[in-house]
Amino acid sequence: MQISSRFTIAVHICACLHAFEGKYRLTSDFLASSVNVNPVIIRNILAQLKAARIVSVARGSGGACLICNPETTTLLDVYRAIDPIENNQLFHFHENPNPDCPVGRSIHEVLDAHLTSAQKAMEEDLAKNTLADLFAQTDQAIENQEQQEQTSL
Repeated sequence: MQISSRFTIAVHICACLHAFEGKYRLTSDFLASSVNVNPVIIRNILAQLKAARIVSVARGSGGACLICNPETTTLLDVYRAIDPIENNQLFHFHENPNPDCPVGRSIHEVLDAHLTSAQKAMEEDLAKNTLADLFAQTDQAIENQEQQEQTSL
C-alpha cells in the first residue's frame, strides 16, 4: 500500500505559499513549476485545501495564499483535507474472507488491532507537527543551501 503523492504535494504547496508570499504571484503555474507536476493537479489540490480553509485562491491569475494559522494547523489536518479516508480506516480490509477457512475465519481477529495501531501511530505523528514546524525546517534548509552555494563560489 502506498499513500498517494497528493498529500506531499499539498504540503509542498503550503511550503511554497509560505516561502514565496509577497515575492511572487503564487499561481497554479508557479506552484506546478516548483512541484514539477501539471498545473491541473495543483488546481485540484488547491480546491481541496480551500474547502478545508487552509488556503484562499483568487480566481483567474490572482494566486493562492495561506489563510490557516500555521501554528495550529497540523500535517494531519492537511492529510485529512487531501486524502480523506473511508469510515475512518486507512487500511481497507478485503471484504469477504472465507469463513470456511481457518485463516479466513480468524484473519480479522489477528490483523485488525495491528492495522488500527499503525494508523493511530501515523496520525499521532502527523498531529505532532504543525505547518509552522515545517516552515521553520524549510526556511533552515533553504538557508543552508544558499550558504553552501556561497561557499562553493
